[in-house]
Amino acid sequence: MNFEIASPTMSPDPTKEVQTDFEITSPAFANGGPIPADYSCDGDDISPALRWTDPPAGTKSFALIMDDPDAPRGTWIHWVIYNIPATARGLAGNLPTDALLSDGSQQGITSAGSTGYHGPCPPSGTHRYFFKLYALDIPLSLPKRNKEQVLEAIEGHILARAELMGTYAH
Repeated sequence: MNFEIASPTMSPDPTKEVQTDFEITSPAFANGGPIPADYSCDGDDISPALRWTDPPAGTKSFALIMDDPDAPRGTWIHWVIYNIPATARGLAGNLPTDALLSDGSQQGITSAGSTGYHGPCPPSGTHRYFFKLYALDIPLSLPKRNKEQVLEAIEGHILARAELMGTYAH
């Protein structure tokens, strides 16, 4: 399978030196390509495996947010996971939906009101799903939190960001 990767973006904190070759991919789908039904409400609704390149020096943890900006009522949050260990270079597929995972990763609250991955399930048309990975210079001290609270907590602590986008039509 041929994989494409999304271009990383710079940290919003201009005083920090940011690595520009930080990339995220999935063996399940190519950047900009369709997400297979197994990872949606039409299938098993399991999380896809994700892989990323070596992060910048000083990375203490990762956070990942998956959302759908094409949802009819505004951006729908499908997955919030943070405190992913700095040694990780990916996430296994089919992760449990528990708030706390065995490696110390924590899963926050999605738009569905629960923790864990909730795959694509658009009401109509083709939607885009963005997997945004953040390399952070701190671990987060948060209980179960939502996307906005995680983004607020990581502000000024982003060393690098990478993005993978897949599409899905229901």
